[in-house]
Amino acid sequence: MTNAAPDMAATELRHLPAVPPESPLDMPVQDFSAPPLRSAPARWRESWRTWVARLLAFGGAAAITITGFLVMLDAFGDQPMPLQIALLALFTPTFAWVGFSFCSMLAGLFAARPHDPQGAPGRARLAVVMPVYHENAATSISLLVALARDLDRAGLGGRAEIFVLSDSRDPAVAVNETLAVSAAREMSPLPVWYRRRAENTDRKSGNLAEFWRRWGGRYDQVVVLDADSVMTGDTIARLSARMEADPGLGLIQTMPMLVGGETIFARVVQFAGRVYGPTIARGVAAWSGQTGNYWGHNAIINSRAFAAACGLPRLPGKPPFGGTILSHDFVEAAALCRAGWKVRLDHDLRGSYEGCPPTLLDMATRERRWAQGNLQHLRLLGMRGLRGISRVHFIIGVLGFLMSPLWLGLILVGLMLSGWVLLSTPAYFPDYYQLFPDWPVFDSRRMLWLFIAAMAFLLVPKLIATFRAWWRPLARDAGGKRRLLASALFEILLSALIAPVQMLIQTRQIWDILRGRDSGWEAQHRAGHMPSWGYVLRHHWAHVALGLGTLAVLAWFSPAQLIWLSPIVAGLILSPFTSRYSASPVFGRWARMRGLLVTPEERATPAILADAVAIARNLPRPVAGDASVLRLGEDADALARHLSLLTEPQPAGAAQRLPAITAEAKIAHAATRTEALSFLDRPETLAMIATPALLDRWSRLPE
Repeated sequence: MTNAAPDMAATELRHLPAVPPESPLDMPVQDFSAPPLRSAPARWRESWRTWVARLLAFGGAAAITITGFLVMLDAFGDQPMPLQIALLALFTPTFAWVGFSFCSMLAGLFAARPHDPQGAPGRARLAVVMPVYHENAATSISLLVALARDLDRAGLGGRAEIFVLSDSRDPAVAVNETLAVSAAREMSPLPVWYRRRAENTDRKSGNLAEFWRRWGGRYDQVVVLDADSVMTGDTIARLSARMEADPGLGLIQTMPMLVGGETIFARVVQFAGRVYGPTIARGVAAWSGQTGNYWGHNAIINSRAFAAACGLPRLPGKPPFGGTILSHDFVEAAALCRAGWKVRLDHDLRGSYEGCPPTLLDMATRERRWAQGNLQHLRLLGMRGLRGISRVHFIIGVLGFLMSPLWLGLILVGLMLSGWVLLSTPAYFPDYYQLFPDWPVFDSRRMLWLFIAAMAFLLVPKLIATFRAWWRPLARDAGGKRRLLASALFEILLSALIAPVQMLIQTRQIWDILRGRDSGWEAQHRAGHMPSWGYVLRHHWAHVALGLGTLAVLAWFSPAQLIWLSPIVAGLILSPFTSRYSASPVFGRWARMRGLLVTPEERATPAILADAVAIARNLPRPVAGDASVLRLGEDADALARHLSLLTEPQPAGAAQRLPAITAEAKIAHAATRTEALSFLDRPETLAMIATPALLDRWSRLPE
C-alpha cells in the first residue's frame, strides 16, 4: 500500500493532529471595479472549433429570435394593440431562450475532446476538500474514505490528502462529525484532516477561502467536493495530469452524474441528467472553450491561481442583493478568466458523481438560494476585465430564473388577449369618414406554427439525446431500448406536470427577492421522505386554486384553448398529488424493479459508491439531539476522539467569549451532566464542546 507521506506508516495516521501545519497563501480581496491583475503565466487564444461553436450557438439563437419576432409581429398586422405589443415583448425573450438551448446542443458537434498527457506520473500535491454544513456525517465521511482508498489505488496516495471543512452550528452534528472523522482516520490510507470554524463568515465561500489562506500553500491542486458528491481516483488522477500539463489552467469542471435517487422525483431528475446531461454538457463545453464556468464542486483547481484571483469581496448593501456572494462559483470562474487563467469543462470524464434532491419542495428550497445568488450577478456584469463569455454565463444564470415570471406573464397576457377577442365588439369604422373598415388582425395559423416551433426546440434536444443513447451501450445499461424510450416518455410527462408548479414557485421566489427577503442558509435535505397531505396542501393550495380558476374560465369562454393549456392546468390542479407521490421512495423502488428510469450506475454500481455504502455501516451512527453530546460524558474513548479533533481557539473578544463564560457558570451550578446540558442554549453548548477545559469539567459531573 502506498503511504500517505514518505516517512509515515498508514497505521500511524490515526495519531495525526486534527490539521496539518499551516502553510498560508495570500488571497487578496479583489476589487472588481479596478482592472484585473494578470496572474496567469501566458496569454492564450480560443481554437477555431470554439469560434464555430459560438457562431452556431449565438448566431443560430439570434436568427431564431429575429425570425420568431417578425412572424409574431406579422401575425398582429400593421397596427398591433397594446396587449399584442405586451405579448410580443414577453414572447421574444422566451422564444430566444428555447432557441438558444437548441442551438447550444447543436454546437456540441464541434466540441473538442481533451487529451490525457502521456509520460511520467505527476508530482502535484493534491488536497480533496469537502465543506459540510449539518450533513449526515457517516454518509459524507464514508464517501471520502472510499475516495482515499481509490486515490491510493490510482497511485496518488503519496501526494494526496483529505480535508473536511465543517461549518456546522448544531452541537449534535458537530460531535457526530468528530467521531466519524476519528473512525475514518483508522480506515483511510491517506491523512484525513478536520477543521470546524468557530464563526461561519461568508458561508461556503468563506469556509473555502479560510482553507486557502491557512493551508493553500501546502497544495498545488485542490479538488472541491460537495457533501454528497465524489469522484473516482482515476478521474482525479486524469484531472491532475491534465492540469499539470498546462500551466495556464486555473480550473477544470467535470460533469457529475446524479446517483442515489430513491424517490420518483429524484429518479426522474437522475435519469434526465444521465441521458440528456452529456449532450448538454458537450454543447456548453464547445462554446465556452477556455472560458468555462464553475459549479462549485466536482472540479479541480490550481491552488495558487485561485488564491491570486478569487478572494471575493462582499457586495455593498444588505441582502438579498448585497452582502456575501451566494453563487460564488460563477464569480470565481469569471475572476480566474479575467486574471488570464483558463477555465474548462471536460465533458468526457464519467467518474464524477453527486446526489440529487429527493423531492420537488426540496428542490425549490435549494433554488431559492440559487435564485438570490444569480440575481446578485446583475451587479457584477460591469466587472472590469470581465470576459464576454463569462458575462454570458452570468446572464444565462439570471435568465434561468427570470424565465419563470416571463413565461407566467406570457400566459396571462395571452389569456387576456383571448378574452378581449371573445368579449369585445370590434370597431370596424373608428373614423366617421372612413371608407373601408379596419379588420381585426390575429393570424392564428402563424401563432400555431410558432407554438409548434417552440415545443420542437424544447423537445427535440431530448429526443436527440434519447436516440443517441438508443444506439449506444447506455440503452443496454438502462434496461434495454424499450425501457429507455418508456422512461424518456415518462420523464417528459412528469416534467410537463411539474413545469407550471416550478414556474409559479420560482416567480414567487423572484418576487420575494425583489421585495428584500433574504434566503438565509438552510441545511439541505438529501434523503427521500414522503410529505404529509397537510404539508403539500400548505405549499400548493394556491397552485390548485389558480388551476381550477383557469379551468372554469376557459371552459366557459373558450373551451378550445383548453387543448393547448391542458398541460399547465393539469399540472397546477394535480400539484399536491404530483408533489407528494413523486416524493415516495416506495414508488421509486417500484419503478426500478420494473426497469423504468434506470441509469447505468444503478445496474452496475461504481466500485467507489459501493465501497462508500459498506464504509458507512462501520462508521459511528449519527445521533440527534442531546444524546449525541451526552456520549462524550458516557464514553471516555469517544471524549478522547472528540478532543483530538478540536483545533479552533475560542474568540478573543468579550462578546464572542460570552457563551463560554455563561456555560462555565451553568456547569458549575449543575448537579449532573444531563442537568447541565439542559441549562445550556445552543451557543453555550457549542462553546462547551469546543473548549477542552469546559468539556473536562462537564464530563466529571455525575451521570
